[in-house]
Amino acid sequence: MERTSYNRRMTQSSTTRIPSIALILIAAFACGLGLFVAQRYFSTPKQPPLQAALLYPQAREIPDFTLTQANGKPLTKADWRGHWTLIFFGYTSCPDVCPTTLAVFKQAWAELVKLGLNQRIQIDFISVDPQRDTPEQLSKYVAFFSADFIAATGSDEQLTLVTRGTGQMFTRGVDAKGNVEVDHSASVVIVNPQAQVAGMFRPPLSAPIIVADLQTLLKPE
Repeated sequence: MERTSYNRRMTQSSTTRIPSIALILIAAFACGLGLFVAQRYFSTPKQPPLQAALLYPQAREIPDFTLTQANGKPLTKADWRGHWTLIFFGYTSCPDVCPTTLAVFKQAWAELVKLGLNQRIQIDFISVDPQRDTPEQLSKYVAFFSADFIAATGSDEQLTLVTRGTGQMFTRGVDAKGNVEVDHSASVVIVNPQAQVAGMFRPPLSAPIIVADLQTLLKPE
């Protein structure tokens, strides 16, 4: 009787342990699967080695906007899809940082054309001084640096929307003598092919370094 009772207890104990082990194995498998999924789909992407471009850990969405290009066509977020875009906010009467930045763009663009990469990159100059920067003025100004560059402007409402949406700023006022004063960010916004803010180039800018970083960004992952 004692042996029968002992065997019964052993059988019950073994029966109890089997489901417990199975549950542990299932839990371990679930944890492993969860870790794989998290690393595969939710982890922060590895940043490529760049010389000057500063990339955000996660690309930032840009709100919808509508500006007007110098040629009269609309410029919207859709125009930034499918390629990398460099965006600079300024104005044609700017005495220093704007022409300096566009001169660097001109040098970089010439090299990008030689490398055959110009079809995969777009450069936009957006004026935050729409009252003075008419379509004709914008067209002449940008064409001096490159006819391939896009020039655009818009209402203060739309300009505020797109500058804030890309992490930039501008202010405009009139001094005591009645002269228009414009202040704006000096960084170059980097927009990825999904029309998201990927990062920026901060001054001082270098054409060779911009080209090198763009080549890195254009490499397939």
